[in-house]
Amino acid sequence: MWLKKQIPNIITLLNLLCGCIATIFAVKGALELAALFVIFGIGFDFFDGFAARILKVQSELGLQLDSLADMVTSGLVPGVVMFQLLARAYNLPLDNVLTYQVYDEDFITGYNEFIPLIGLLITLASAYRLAKFNIDTRQTTSFIGLPTPANALLILSLPLIIRYQTHPWMSDVILNQWFLIGLTMVSCYLLNAEIGLFALKFKTWGFAENKVRYIFLLLTIVLFVLLQFMAIPCVILLYVLMSLIFKEKDVAQNN
Repeated sequence: MWLKKQIPNIITLLNLLCGCIATIFAVKGALELAALFVIFGIGFDFFDGFAARILKVQSELGLQLDSLADMVTSGLVPGVVMFQLLARAYNLPLDNVLTYQVYDEDFITGYNEFIPLIGLLITLASAYRLAKFNIDTRQTTSFIGLPTPANALLILSLPLIIRYQTHPWMSDVILNQWFLIGLTMVSCYLLNAEIGLFALKFKTWGFAENKVRYIFLLLTIVLFVLLQFMAIPCVILLYVLMSLIFKEKDVAQNN
């Protein structure tokens, strides 16, 4: 019986382990490998809750442990990845970050070494979102604000697009400092916005009560076939738009 109760927690700890490994890769600048381990971690994040429901061993400990694991995998890692992308956008070697200098010919240049730290706002916003989630009784069957795993996938898709999509303009857009700063602000907002979003949890398999989920999954498959990694930000946008358009009864609204 004790082992049965610990199975979901073990899966959650595998999520945390993947997040720790992803953090190491992100700090070293191996962003594609960081993305890979975040994807693994998010997979474990899905299955721990699934296992808890199947085994009927949901617990307060599991809830807290899940949030702590998500804080690393889906909170710390995307913040560090955005930090790295901003450093690349400003052509800053990591040794130069936080080494303040002022140049007489361009006073503003002296502050560029601090700009990559803006990326860490994603980590702070993720922590705030996870803390709110744990005490918000409205988010039992749906979400209010973008879930941290979805936001992590949005941010981690950027280095994958740069690496594996062959269109040069994509890299130019993604590594534009204003695009990255703007995306960071949008990310922080979506994490904590009072926007009701449907959850991909099926209580039954009927089409009528799950039509939004089935349509979303079908469109997701089509987008991945057509766009590859570029599909990830498109899927996140689709997720938000469909939640706003359909406004299912089980989607939490502002109340």
